[in-house]
Amino acid sequence: MSNAPVFEIDPAGFHADPYPTLARMQRAAPIAFVPQLRATLICPRDVIFEQEKRIEVFSSRQPDGLMTRLMGENMMRKDGAPHGAERRACFPALSPRTVRARWFERFQEAAGAALAELAPKGRCDLVRDYAMRVSGEALRAITGLHSLSWQEMDAVSQAMIDGIANYAGDPTVEARCIAAVARIDAAIDLALQDPPELSLVDVQQRAGLPPDSLKANVRLAISGGQNEPRDAIAGAAWALLQHPDQLAQVRAGKVGWQQAFEEYARWISPIGMSPREVAQADVVEGVRFDPGDRVFLMFGAGNRDARVFEHPDAFDITRDTRASLAFGAGPHFCAGAAASRALIGEVALPMLFDAFPDLRLDGPVPFAGWAFRGPLSMPVAW
Repeated sequence: MSNAPVFEIDPAGFHADPYPTLARMQRAAPIAFVPQLRATLICPRDVIFEQEKRIEVFSSRQPDGLMTRLMGENMMRKDGAPHGAERRACFPALSPRTVRARWFERFQEAAGAALAELAPKGRCDLVRDYAMRVSGEALRAITGLHSLSWQEMDAVSQAMIDGIANYAGDPTVEARCIAAVARIDAAIDLALQDPPELSLVDVQQRAGLPPDSLKANVRLAISGGQNEPRDAIAGAAWALLQHPDQLAQVRAGKVGWQQAFEEYARWISPIGMSPREVAQADVVEGVRFDPGDRVFLMFGAGNRDARVFEHPDAFDITRDTRASLAFGAGPHFCAGAAASRALIGEVALPMLFDAFPDLRLDGPVPFAGWAFRGPLSMPVAW
């Protein structure tokens, strides 16, 4: 067991809003063992940036971890050569070139169709009726799982996300996750009969990946490729509506939509942490880590580290976000970053605000989560 200082949290309060607790932790014990999470949390941005690359100590391999147990051993749970081989196999479906040449138009079609249907209604829940749909349609295209509707894509993604964050061990949550995996596998089996060109199913099959690895990586893409863009589309729109002066700067072309998205992803990290398991004994910042210790790299905390970001709790689209950990920092840097940036910063946000110039909030917008965080609903009108 690590000799890290113990830091107690209120799990319910942490789920509702982790940032006040993380700020106290940054000041009092930036590397601390949290008994309620049964893990040692690393919060400083620069420590995360350095240690995430040290896979010989902080290993992604977690044979008994929730993700591996419920979703299979995907490339996120592998290090070194095995991780690199599977990442290269997936790359042709996710490269910036493929995103631009093959998926970008599909993203535009999905956003355009959703906005056209919404326009005469005058109001909607932006999470459910726009962000969820656009993310789901994009993921259907990239994965090649056309037999899943965008609604099903969101449902199975959320069930898996809930399952791999189920540190309390709720059996109902676990059962939903297992059912979602079975539904995805059935869709993969169907897609494998005639894989859409350059889809994630297609490129992995052509690379000769074993079926278990292929399926695990598609599940991984769904677990992260749906909820994170969904939450960032709605969340960034909310942040801009909450800061009309900054929205005006974007509308005037003084700041790009992409920069607004990047700042939102720093300010409220859709992925708040990444788990690791200690593979060999080591000491970091005076804290001893022992083999088998569970460690959480707290991206959300690092993205509000006052030693790196001035006024870190403020949303500021003029900020230099290059130090952000929103997409990770090491060998597990988000493989879908190019697709995410194109979908959110170049399509979903600008098309939304172009379609509804008078878009406004129409009620409270509750947020939840710390491992994964985003708005639960977002009533808007125009």
